Parts: sequence; structure tokens; C-alpha cells
Amino acid sequence: MFIFDAHLDLSMNAMEWNRDLRRPISEIRARENGKTDKKDRARNTVCFPEMRRGRVGICVATQIGRYVKMSNARPGWHSPEIAWAMTQAQLAWYRAMEEEGQMRQIRNSAQLRSMVDLWKGGASGAGLQNPEEASNNPPTEWPIGYVLSLEGADSMITLKHLERSYAEGLRACGPAHYGPGTYSPGTEAEGPLTPKGRELVVEMDRLKMILDATHFTDDAFWNAVEIFHGPVWASHQNCRALVPHQRQFTDEQLKTLIARGAVIGAALDAWMMVPGWIRGKTTPESAGCTLRHMVDHIDHVCQLAGNSLHSGVGTDLDGGFGREQSPMDMDTIADLDRVPGLLAERGYKPQDVENIMHGNFVRFLERHLPAA
Repeated sequence: MFIFDAHLDLSMNAMEWNRDLRRPISEIRARENGKTDKKDRARNTVCFPEMRRGRVGICVATQIGRYVKMSNARPGWHSPEIAWAMTQAQLAWYRAMEEEGQMRQIRNSAQLRSMVDLWKGGASGAGLQNPEEASNNPPTEWPIGYVLSLEGADSMITLKHLERSYAEGLRACGPAHYGPGTYSPGTEAEGPLTPKGRELVVEMDRLKMILDATHFTDDAFWNAVEIFHGPVWASHQNCRALVPHQRQFTDEQLKTLIARGAVIGAALDAWMMVPGWIRGKTTPESAGCTLRHMVDHIDHVCQLAGNSLHSGVGTDLDGGFGREQSPMDMDTIADLDRVPGLLAERGYKPQDVENIMHGNFVRFLERHLPAA
């Protein structure tokens, strides 16, 4: 089944981890053997060949550049200008991948439909005339469609930079990430939107961008949904009822998103999937973390909604972690192709499974992307 992944940090992996995502996963891992600068070296799970093998044909691909002040001990860039420059380097990498035919940016609903047609039907999206011609151009050669998103808004030096980014195809933005931020505190921090954050959210509304609620603190979440009137989603977000931590959303928050027509993408960062994870100590094997736990979070959202129309997939795979913090029964992103069967075992009907694996996010974007 064609899969839509609502959160992949592809350009971060290329620019900061120095991974050539065009290459086979085995080659990338072999090249990283013995390296210790990143905890997930030689354990990566994402590359273009594995995405195509698992039919992950469209994703929300991020730019990310965290600015940290001297008082913030978290890793990041030491000025907003440096953070902005890093996001522009990431954008240059996406453009290089487009020029080579590896990726295709989705800025509007017409481009979205073209990519969906390709990955569901195999012909029109690739400019091919019929299914027989598509069979001579297998998925191993098809471009991966991507919607550009910004994770954490600290790299936005001014609101004019947000407008400039929109012109480059940025369609979604999550103001918060980890710790304190220029626009919003995030995971493992507390507090409301900052005054600049309120201005940012209003500007996003004006530009008709998608607000990504992921990583918001509780206070910032309620601030944002009150003042933002446009489309909102949670690209990679699990459920606090199953994993009691501030990073997850409460049932009240999830119900609010559902009422707003949002889609919530289930994430595959293991500490978000199972309770009691101790960083640096717990392993997927010791926690028994498997893809079935992903289905638990998907199912919880569906039960809150009373239907399958608000849950999706937003893996965050290789988002600063690798196999050491992924489900124990997953080697690469291609293993997402097991999830439809797990949903079917849980009693989900074929239409429900299609909704979750791609349909909900596709319809959301069809409603909220510019027409052309």
C-alpha cells in the first residue's frame, strides 16, 4: 500500500549527518561504522531506496535549525542567522535532489494529485501514458513527493523570512521544538507562546500555512489553537494516555485537534511509544517495543474520534535516533508495509487502513494547499 509519512528530517540527515540518502541503507551504515559523533551512527533506518521499497511515496520533509542562547545547554546554532543559513543549506539539498529526479516538491493541490496518482496508479503522476508504460518505470525510479515543513521556528529571523520561505514552498510550520524557543517553549520546557510566537502564529494564519502543533507545551498549545484559525495538524504525535509524558498530547488536546479537522501522525521514536523509557538505558528489546505499539497509539486516536479519519503516520524515523530507539521489529522504513496487516488484525476494514496509511493526510492537504 502507498504510504504517506508526515514527518521525516531528510535534509538534516543529509546536511548534519552527512548521509547520501540516494545510496543503499547497507552502504550508509557501512560508511558510518566506528563513528561515535552521533549516537545513531550505522543504525539509520531511512534512505530513498528503502522508502521506495516500502512505497513511502510522499512525505512531509523538514527544515530544522534550532537557535540556542548561552543559557540553553541544548545543542543548536548560536545565532538565528546561523540557524537560518542552515535551513537554506537544507533547502539547497532538496533542490539538488529535485534536479536529479529523486524528489518532487508539492506546493499545491494539483502537484499533490499528480504524486498521489503516481504512487497509487503508477502512470499519470510520472508523466506516463498508461499502466503498461509505468511497469517499465518501476517504483525504484519514481520521485518521492515532499511537502516542505519547518520544525521549530527559531531560524525565522523575522516574519519577512517566513513570508520568503512560503514563496519557496514552505507549507507547514511547528513553532516549538525542544526546550525554550524564540517563539514557543517546547518539549521538556513549560510556558505559553512568547509575544513573538503570537505574532508568528497570526502571520501563519495570514499566509494560510498549516500549523503543526507537535512539540507544543500544554500552555502554548491552548494559546495557539485559540488565536490560529487555519488548518492544524500534529505531524508526529503520540498519546499521553498511553505514555504519560509532556511530549505526548492529552485526550482533551487530541479531541480539540479532531474537532478542528486535524490529522495526528503516529511517531516511531520508541520512548514515545512505551511508558517508562529511561534514556541511555532502556532498549527497544528490553521494553518489548514493536510496531504493535504504534498501532495502539493509532487506535487510541481513532477511538477518541469514533472513526478512522484523524489518524495517520508521522514516523520521525532518523530524527536524531536510529535502530537503537526504534521498534525492535523494524530494520528500515520499508517495514512500515507491515502496519496495514497489523491494523487489519485489530479489526480495521480496508477503507480504514487506507485512511490511516495515506488517505487522511492526502485529503487534508487537498483541502488546505493552494489550488495551483
